[in-house]
Amino acid sequence: MSTHSIRPYPLSERVNGWLLVGITVLAVLHEWQPELPFAIANSVLVVLVSALFATRVRGTRLAFIIVAVVLTLMTINTMPDWSDRIEKGLGTAAFIGAFFCALNTLRNAAGSSKAIEQCGVFLAQQPPGRRYAALTVGAQAFALLLNYGAIALLGSLAMASANKEPNEEIRLHRTRRMLLAIQRGFIATLPWSPLSFAVVITTTVIPGATWAKGFWPCMLTGIIVSGIGWAMDSLFKPRLSASAPVPVRGKIEGSWFSVFPLLLLLGILGSVAAILHWLSGVRVAGIVLTVVPLIALGWIAWQSRHDRPVRALVKRAQLYINVDLPAFRNELTLLMMAGYIGTMGGMLLAPVVSSAGIDLSSVPTWIILVSLVWLIPLTGQVGMNPILAVSLFAPILPGAAALGVEPTAIMVAITAGWSLSGACSPFTATTMLIGSFANVSASHVGLKWNGVYTVVAALVLSAWVVLYSALFG
Repeated sequence: MSTHSIRPYPLSERVNGWLLVGITVLAVLHEWQPELPFAIANSVLVVLVSALFATRVRGTRLAFIIVAVVLTLMTINTMPDWSDRIEKGLGTAAFIGAFFCALNTLRNAAGSSKAIEQCGVFLAQQPPGRRYAALTVGAQAFALLLNYGAIALLGSLAMASANKEPNEEIRLHRTRRMLLAIQRGFIATLPWSPLSFAVVITTTVIPGATWAKGFWPCMLTGIIVSGIGWAMDSLFKPRLSASAPVPVRGKIEGSWFSVFPLLLLLGILGSVAAILHWLSGVRVAGIVLTVVPLIALGWIAWQSRHDRPVRALVKRAQLYINVDLPAFRNELTLLMMAGYIGTMGGMLLAPVVSSAGIDLSSVPTWIILVSLVWLIPLTGQVGMNPILAVSLFAPILPGAAALGVEPTAIMVAITAGWSLSGACSPFTATTMLIGSFANVSASHVGLKWNGVYTVVAALVLSAWVVLYSALFG
C-alpha cells in the first residue's frame, strides 16, 4: 500500500486523480447501461486527462500522445464518419484506463496485507526441488490479485531469499532461476485470466470471442507456457564450478496454510464475478471492472477492523486518488494511447489494405493463426506494445467465418502471442521489472535469458493453435 504521508495535494494531481476516478465510474456505468450516453461523457474526460498527462510526461509517452493527435487529424480529414470513429477510439482508451485503475485498487489493498506477504515469503523459501514450480504457480495466483504487482512482490521476496546465499556463483544462478519462474508464471496467466489486458482487448477486437468460450483452450496455453519453462529449468540446470560449496538451505518460514488467504480471496473474487455475470449478462470484463474495487474496499476495511475502519478507508481512498493514481501517469499514458492509436490506426489501415488488393482471406487459415503467435512478440522487439499491435492488426484480419474457424481459435492464437511478448520484448513491464531485480537490462532478460525459451514455446504454441482450430475451432 502507499506509504505517502498525509499532506496538501497539488491541484494538478488531485484533478488527474479525480478525472481517472470519473473515467472508471463512467466505464462501469457504460458496461451496465450501454444505451445511455456515458461513453460520450467519458470521451470528454479521456481528452482532458490526456491533455494533462501531456504536460507531465516525456519521451516515448509524449510521442504516443502526439501520434494519437496526428491520427485524429487524419481521421477527421479522410473519414466522413470521423466522429463515430474517434468516439470508438476514445472508448477503448477509457476502458483500458478504467481497467488499470480498478485492478490497482486490489494491488493497493494487498500491499498492506501481512497474510499476502507471508504467503510470498513461504513460496520464495521453498527448497530447490520445488522452488521453481512453487514460484510459477504462486506467480499465477498473485497475478490475479496484483497484476504486475505480483512480479514486484515476489521478485523482492525472491531477491531477499537469494541474497542470503553467501557464495556469489550460487546466488547468481538462484536469482536467475527464481526470477524466471516468477516471470513465466505471470505471463502464463495472460491468455486466460479475466483480469489480463490480453483477454480484455482480444475479446473486444475479435467479434464473437468471449472469455467463457476461450477459457479452457487459453488455460491450456498457459499450462504450455509455464510447463515448458519448468521443463527447461529442470533439464538445463546450471552446473556449479568445482570450487563452489554445497548450497545452504535456510529454514522455511510458515506452512502451506500460508497460501490459504490468497486462495480464499481468489475464490471470493471468482465466485462473485461468475454469479454477477450469470445473473446480469454483462461481459466478464465489465463485471471485473465493477467488482474489483468493491472487494478492495472491503479488504481494506477488514484489515483495519480493529482500528476505526471507516476513517482508515477514507484515508486510504484519499491517498489512492490524490497520490497513487496520478503517479501512474506514465503507465496510463502508454496503455491508453496504445489502445487509442491501435483502434484509430486499424480503422485507417483497413481501407488501405483493401484498396491495395490484399486479400488475407485467400491465405491458408493455419498460416494466419501461426503468424499471430509470432507477430506479436516480433513487433514487441521494436517497441510495439501488445495492446497497440493487436488493436492495429485485428481490423485487417479476415472474419472468423471467412477463415472457417470459430472466433475462439483466433483468440487462442492472439493471446498465445501476447504471452510470449511478455517473455521476450525488452519494452514490456515484465522484462523491465525482472531486469531491475537482477541488475541486468531488459534486453538481456528478453533475449539471453528467454530467447531459446521463447522460440521453443512459440513452436509448441504454433502447433497448439493449429491443432485447436482443426479439432475444435
